[in-house]
Amino acid sequence: MFTAIDLFSGFGGWTRGGKDAGLDVKWAANHWPAAVEWHTKNNPDTQHVCQDLHQADWSTVPKHDVMLASPCCQGHTKARGKAAGNPQHDNSRSTAWAPVQNAEVNRPEFAVIENVPEFMDWILYPAWADAMQRLGYALAPHIVDCADLGVPQHRVRLFMICSRSKAPLHLQLPQCQHVPARDILDFDAGTWSKIEKPGRAESTLLRVKKGRERFGERFIMPYYGSGSGLTGRSLNRPIGTITTLDRWALVRGDEMRMLSADEALAAQSFGPDTKRPDNHRLTMHMTGNAVPPLAGKRVIEALIAAA
Repeated sequence: MFTAIDLFSGFGGWTRGGKDAGLDVKWAANHWPAAVEWHTKNNPDTQHVCQDLHQADWSTVPKHDVMLASPCCQGHTKARGKAAGNPQHDNSRSTAWAPVQNAEVNRPEFAVIENVPEFMDWILYPAWADAMQRLGYALAPHIVDCADLGVPQHRVRLFMICSRSKAPLHLQLPQCQHVPARDILDFDAGTWSKIEKPGRAESTLLRVKKGRERFGERFIMPYYGSGSGLTGRSLNRPIGTITTLDRWALVRGDEMRMLSADEALAAQSFGPDTKRPDNHRLTMHMTGNAVPPLAGKRVIEALIAAA
């Protein structure tokens, strides 16, 4: 059995997926106490550290075969933060150096770095890649829509496969049938409100109108942002990307409600036995930041098969 660690472990998507694929995840680290608390509740057999990984002592980390890491993506996304000169986002981008520091000290056989595809557009990406290559790693970027791995959500992500091999390790990832949103949504549950009510934004009413024209009386739509535009989204396709905020609304006749925390977890492929906070906002934040466990499992399974 391969051993692993999970950097920027968050709510535990990488850890859950790695375990499901057969990894022994020995150690997990995150700077956010709430994330560490719930990661611990879901993974009591893993050693946990709550720490800013800029300041980690990598010599104290258990030896491992696989490093899993999800450095902050907010500074790379199209939606915000790509431009240099924003101190908050420049600092978030710098988290990508933590896996390099661990690789220098511990030299695991493999590292899998998850981020948004724009990570490779980062002005310092050539330096980052050069650092990993100087440490003996061949790099193979895989840009994947997690829906193609069986996750009921369109979520395009970069999985950078780093291997101590002469040639880059290109994985044979499965092409799974897409899971429609209707499989994870419960239109008979939740608290609904009337669509036509004082204070409802005109843009929301227009989305509902356009959605009805295309999809009838039941569909989903973005409550804010540009995803799916003004047209809504069919229940026969995966839901759009789950974010850290309440983004997706369900429409049922003349009523609507926001996506529930349990539905968001299901959209991310977390199992129904996943322990989570009662606080909706906190759950959505951690869920939206997570690696979908099923995507992690599929990637790790392909890595083990290729190793």
